[in-house]
Amino acid sequence: MQTDQIPSRRRTVPVAIGNVTVGGDAPVVVQSMTNTDTADEVGTAVQVADLARAGSEIVRVPVNNEAAAAAVPHIRERLEAMGVDVPLVGDFHFNGHKLLEQHPACAEALAKYRINPGNVGRGARRDTQFAQMIETACRYDRPVRIGVNWGSLDQDLLARMMDDNAALHRPRDSREVMKEALIVSALESARRAEELGLGHDRIVISCKLSGVQDLIEVYTDLAQRCEYPLHLGLTEAGMGSKGIVASSAALAVLLQQGIGDTIRISLTPEPGESRTHEVQVAQELLQTMGLRAFTPLVAACPGCGRTTSTYFQELAGDVQSYVRERMPEWRRHYPGVEEMTLAVMGCVVNGPGESKHANIGISLPGTGERPVAPVYEDGEKTVTLKGENLTDDFKALIERYVERRYGGYSAGSGETTATGS
Repeated sequence: MQTDQIPSRRRTVPVAIGNVTVGGDAPVVVQSMTNTDTADEVGTAVQVADLARAGSEIVRVPVNNEAAAAAVPHIRERLEAMGVDVPLVGDFHFNGHKLLEQHPACAEALAKYRINPGNVGRGARRDTQFAQMIETACRYDRPVRIGVNWGSLDQDLLARMMDDNAALHRPRDSREVMKEALIVSALESARRAEELGLGHDRIVISCKLSGVQDLIEVYTDLAQRCEYPLHLGLTEAGMGSKGIVASSAALAVLLQQGIGDTIRISLTPEPGESRTHEVQVAQELLQTMGLRAFTPLVAACPGCGRTTSTYFQELAGDVQSYVRERMPEWRRHYPGVEEMTLAVMGCVVNGPGESKHANIGISLPGTGERPVAPVYEDGEKTVTLKGENLTDDFKALIERYVERRYGGYSAGSGETTATGS
């Protein structure tokens, strides 16, 4: 996407969360959540560090019992010892008021508290327990996310709104009332938090649902009714391609409208799959939309009858893995490298043209074509590769290109030939 095509962002109040800003002029922030037992200090700290190194700019941890609350400050210490300064967010439900009061070190170690209005309490206790959590946030000057969920909506509020709706001459559909209840719960809770002393610039809101169209409708409405930063996420998105497609479909529509200041892709991990996958998907969504740049993108053709060999597929996978492995060091030494584009193409039809459009690209021979692979840098053919070491040769060319282009030197020109011997 070209810069002039990037959608303008909805106006929001910036909220500082540790060393990260959400809202205002800040870019859309990627966040994630651990799935370890928070009481396991070592395991949780390791996963938080993995998520942060993968690109999660905020990491949320469940704080569901005494052991978890007691572990939080030690997790923070372990992260600092590892050189990881990612903000930690405490995810509280049901007993958060007690845990924050009884564990002040936990309250201080966290950079933000997530409060679900539907799980704070019922009746008179709800107001008291919500107030306790907000008072703690004020005491430690911590921002709060008012996180409303479709599956845990405030039942007292919903019952009241359903009764009011039933009394109308033309009642609305019950599902529409439920969606309105999500928004009302979030906004009423935010207003109550401000009445209790929490600053307008210390509140983030989310209204999560599991249906794509429902999520789009609720956030589109919510965005018109407040200036709080909005956290986007399709809750219970599911596993694998289903979760990725559903989350991307919902969030892309909203982001294209300028709605959303921080996102999470709530994937159910496949057995043995790294938790960091959800971070990678979030980054790729933002980058393919032209909203952020995290790592060089590799364009590759899908293959067809002209590419009966799987070699170009293997090369594309190798290049993608190589780029991700090298990014931590490249990011330190070569500013702007995340904007680089690469192409790995499988035949002569679109190969040369697509490779010329990339910063550096290679066009492999299709079935029956001459067994040589021209490489293009900034639109000019610079080398022709062939032989068994073609993959390693191309990686070496990528490395040299990065050094020249992003290390303060201009790329050279002129065609040479490598044999790959």
